[in-house]
Amino acid sequence: MIWTNVRINAGIFALNLHDCREHCIRIRRNDKSMTPLAERMRPENLENYVGQKHLVGEGAVLRQAIERGRIPSFILWGPPGVGKTTLARLIANLLDKPFFQLSAINAGVKDIRDAIESADKQNLFKQKGAILFIDEIHRFSKSQQDALLGAVEKGIVTLIGATTENPSFEVIPALLSRCQVYVLQHLSKEELIGLVDRALEEDEVLKAADIEIVEYDALLLYSGGDARRLLNALELVANYRTPNEPFKLTNELVRELIQQNAALYDKTGEQHYDIISAFIKSMRGSDPNAAVYWLARMLDGGEDIEFIARRMVILASEDIGLANPNALLLATTTMDAIRMIGMPEARIILSQCAIYLATSPKSNASYMAIGKAAELVKQSGSLPVPLHLRNAPTKLMQELNYGSGYKYAHDFEGNFVQQNNLPDEIEGSILYEPGSNPTEEKIRAKLASDWKGKYKY
Repeated sequence: MIWTNVRINAGIFALNLHDCREHCIRIRRNDKSMTPLAERMRPENLENYVGQKHLVGEGAVLRQAIERGRIPSFILWGPPGVGKTTLARLIANLLDKPFFQLSAINAGVKDIRDAIESADKQNLFKQKGAILFIDEIHRFSKSQQDALLGAVEKGIVTLIGATTENPSFEVIPALLSRCQVYVLQHLSKEELIGLVDRALEEDEVLKAADIEIVEYDALLLYSGGDARRLLNALELVANYRTPNEPFKLTNELVRELIQQNAALYDKTGEQHYDIISAFIKSMRGSDPNAAVYWLARMLDGGEDIEFIARRMVILASEDIGLANPNALLLATTTMDAIRMIGMPEARIILSQCAIYLATSPKSNASYMAIGKAAELVKQSGSLPVPLHLRNAPTKLMQELNYGSGYKYAHDFEGNFVQQNNLPDEIEGSILYEPGSNPTEEKIRAKLASDWKGKYKY
């Protein structure tokens, strides 16, 4: 196979032929640790390719096309880290085709045309079907996609596009009609665990270390079904091991090390944060006297008035919420007003808002609801959206049963009908618990009536 690398940034097209490629491989083999684990673990055959059995498993549609040696132009649509780029490279290797790769982030129309012309001049397309792989093809404009049409239609290149976005919306109809669309799925828990185990067994760097996976949960949740993120996390944690000593990988250790590598917040200005904390807690505690005192302290110290107003907007939703929805309206209006007026008169507007928020009925039900939802997301991972809730404006999506069985609320009495709006795995979960105040007691009564037998309010 002739391996051709198209370099885009400088507009230079370098043809690294077989001898150069072999040289690069020898260099990488001499120091595997310099190459990221995710790159080292890229499979070299379909048997080691993880996931997407509906496409490349025995007897699957794409597998059959590969085995026949003739593949159509196609677009791989799926979430990040499920093997789109890897699959494109594998196909080029298996079919012994020249392989050109462009990134839609930094490639333009000229880059596309130059890539095709440059390869044509090198007589690489005498046997038609060289593979042109375009990553993030959804980022291409109409004119950029138009530039591909001729080469695809004539069979000069076989296009493989990769996208995380719906191709029905992001790919022009003329190009979409010339391509098959293959939907890639999130990797399963078992597939991700298998990938980790295989890395420990087969990777030259990791298998030399004495690493024991005690718990997988934190690694899997951090990955979000993305194999690349999973391997990056595994490598990050493994790099903290003490050489020549056994290393046990636990959930707690993974969380600790990943958090340590996150950007640290600037903790300077301690009094600044102490006083704003006192201000917020005074309003939350329904104490208008303390609230205006701490407000005066901040204004006297030259605090940014927009910073104060932003914190009141947050409090209006976090601590008052649906107990008094007008609180959020007043807080956002306060933000607009102080921008128009400025100091010193802005202090009056801030005082009015602070007193209103302090004397308002309180509810943190909305705040607690999003907290519970976030925790549920962490525990359950990236669950798929039920098919009946998905939008289906295109023929492709309708063929995939998107929107099938959806009940349109306005077609029913009272503009309401019971149906499952959560992923099946967490159906019936209650995340919003109305607070004990007149407004939310009415909300509770309506929820209990509407959702009787489904949610226990």
